[in-house]
Amino acid sequence: MKILVLGGDGYLGWPTALHLSEQGHQVAVADNFARRGYDHELGVESLVPIEPLQTRIEVWRELTGKTIGMYVGDLTDPLFTYHIINDFEPEAVVHFAEQRAAPYSMIDRHHAVYTQQNNVVGNLNLLYAIAETNPDIHLVKLGTMGEYGTPNIDIEEGWLELEHNGRRDRVLFPKRPGSFYHLSKVHDSHNIEFACRIWDLRATDLNQGVVYGQQTPETARDERLATRFDYDAVFGTVLNRFTIQAVIGHALTVYGSGGQTRGIIDIRDTVRCIQLACENPAARGEFRVFNQMTESMSVKDIAETVKRAYPGDVTVERLDNPRVEAPEHYYKVKHTKLVELGLEPHLLSDTLIESMFDITKRYAHRVRLEALRPNVYWRDPTAG
Repeated sequence: MKILVLGGDGYLGWPTALHLSEQGHQVAVADNFARRGYDHELGVESLVPIEPLQTRIEVWRELTGKTIGMYVGDLTDPLFTYHIINDFEPEAVVHFAEQRAAPYSMIDRHHAVYTQQNNVVGNLNLLYAIAETNPDIHLVKLGTMGEYGTPNIDIEEGWLELEHNGRRDRVLFPKRPGSFYHLSKVHDSHNIEFACRIWDLRATDLNQGVVYGQQTPETARDERLATRFDYDAVFGTVLNRFTIQAVIGHALTVYGSGGQTRGIIDIRDTVRCIQLACENPAARGEFRVFNQMTESMSVKDIAETVKRAYPGDVTVERLDNPRVEAPEHYYKVKHTKLVELGLEPHLLSDTLIESMFDITKRYAHRVRLEALRPNVYWRDPTAG
C-alpha cells in the first residue's frame, strides 16, 4: 500500500514509518518539526539524541534499500495539506501530526488556544483534502484513551448501545476529557465521525493508552534511527520518567495518591496496531473506533514495578497532584478489536524495564533534574 504518515518525525510517527516500510509498504512522511521546536521552548531535549529527519531517512535507505518520501509543511496550511494528498496519492493516511501533551496545553491561554487550533484545524483541513481528492482514502487517526476520562461504567470501543424511555440507539461513547489537549482530540473524533456519516469517508480512530518504551526492531538497527525518549514533566510519559529517576537516584515522583489508573501500551505494539488498521481498512462511511491499549495499571503500581525491577535502592516521593483528576476511580476498558485482527500484545515486564534502564544509563549525563518536577498546574489559568 501507499501510506502517508503525518507527524513522521515524532516519537511514534518515525518508528511507525519504519515499521510500515519494513512490511513492504510504500511510505512517505510529513512534518513541520514543531515537536523539535517545543524542546527549544521548554529548554529540554530527548534523553536519547535524535538525528535530523533527512539523516534518518538516508540511513534507512542505506541499510534496507527502501526509500521513504518526505514533505515539510503544516496541516493548518490547506494548500500544503491538499498538495501532499494529491502528490503522493496515498491509500491510507496515518495522522500523528498534533500537539500531544496535556500539560503543554494547560500552561496558559496561549498554549491552550495553540493546541486547539493546531489539532482541530489541521484535522479539518485533512478531512476536506481527503473528501475532495479521493474519498476512498482510509484515515487512521491517533486519538487517546483520555477522551473518555474515567467514567464509573465500563468503557466500550467508541460506541455505546443505549436504552432510554423504552427506545434504543447506538451513540458515541460519552466523553469527559481532562485537559484542553484531550478536548482537542474529542473535537477531532466528532469531526471525523461527521465526515464519515455525511461524506461517506472511511476512518479508524485509535484511542491509544499511555505509550512506554523507546525501541522497536527497526529503530534498534542503528543508533541514528533512534526515536525520542522524553522524560520531562510536560512531554515525558510516566514509565519513562520513573525509569530515569530510578537510574539517577532520584525519587519516583507519584502525583497524589497514585491511584489514577490508565491504559498503557508498548511502543512495539503501537506500530503493529497501525499496520493492522491500515491493512484492514474501515468500510466506506464507517467511523471505526479501536481502544489501542494492552493492559491498565495505576501510577503507584507502575512505580512499584519499576522499584522491583531496578537492581538498587529506589524511593517514592508523593507530590501534590498538579492535575485535576479523581485520586481513585473505576476503570474497566474493552480492547478486543485489534487482538481480533492479529495483535499479540507485549505486556509490561521487568525485562522491558531493564532494557530501558540500560538506555538511561548510557545517556544519564543528558538528564536535566529540574525538568523532572511538575511546573504546570491545572487550577492556575494565569500561569505563564
